[in-house]
Amino acid sequence: MARDPARAQPSEGESTTVETNGVRLHVVRLGPADGPPVVLLHGFPEFWYGWSDVARRLADAGYRVLVPDQRGYNDSEKPSGVAAYRLPELAADVTGLLDAESIETAHVVGHDWGAAVAWWVALDHADRVATLTAVNVPHPTVMARTLRRSWDQRRRSWYMAGVQLPVVPELVVRATDWRLFERTMRESSRPDTFDDRDFDRYRAAWRKPGALTATLHWYRAVGRYPPPERTDPVTPPTLVLWGARDRFLRQSMARESVAYCRRGRSVLLDAATHWIHHEFPEQVSDHLQEQFERAERSG
Repeated sequence: MARDPARAQPSEGESTTVETNGVRLHVVRLGPADGPPVVLLHGFPEFWYGWSDVARRLADAGYRVLVPDQRGYNDSEKPSGVAAYRLPELAADVTGLLDAESIETAHVVGHDWGAAVAWWVALDHADRVATLTAVNVPHPTVMARTLRRSWDQRRRSWYMAGVQLPVVPELVVRATDWRLFERTMRESSRPDTFDDRDFDRYRAAWRKPGALTATLHWYRAVGRYPPPERTDPVTPPTLVLWGARDRFLRQSMARESVAYCRRGRSVLLDAATHWIHHEFPEQVSDHLQEQFERAERSG
């Protein structure tokens, strides 16, 4: 039987299935079992593989790294119905993962939609978060307010409205053999960030039965069940890490997000785009380790 390109190779980590919050998540584990725990949350339209370069660096540095396929993606369970993809449910998946792994607190890192989930975990379950790092997605209230006030951000986020339609987005994506996703990722990243081998793996994940609709439901859920605006401070130490050449999100939101954090700071990488963790995995890993070590020193 041919190997599934969307599964982890032995050198990339150990694949396992974890029961959490009523769903089964596929999780890739790396690093020593007694290392400080780190959870890496991917965004759209990625899966665990998006974090592979950073995860390996963190594991080699002694961290216990957990990289789940979030619900709806790749080999994780794909509940039916839009309501199953509301942010509180997605955040509960993360705390349930920690429970299943007997972890009290972890460094929680997210990119894109994974960052939206990470913000929510830090807001609702601060006692489980040693540090929060949000990569190229702002605090949820900053995002909501910017969308209301900024025509520029609404223009950048046009696709969020487009996927609210039922069925049609799925038909368009499948009709092009997922070239829409591939082209968007290639054109919005630095040259040669992704190669054909990467997209062999992405397509394998995108083609999993039910995955396309489930992942689009993340956008539909925030449209149909908008989360309440949160102005209570984010209490865990927080790093907002941002690729300054992000085509989708205004750079100003990185700085504005820090204002909602009790102990927050932002770092911009001028040469990076939205796909900062692919383009500069060594620098991203270094910034993450610095953030983790700062928190350990401060107690």
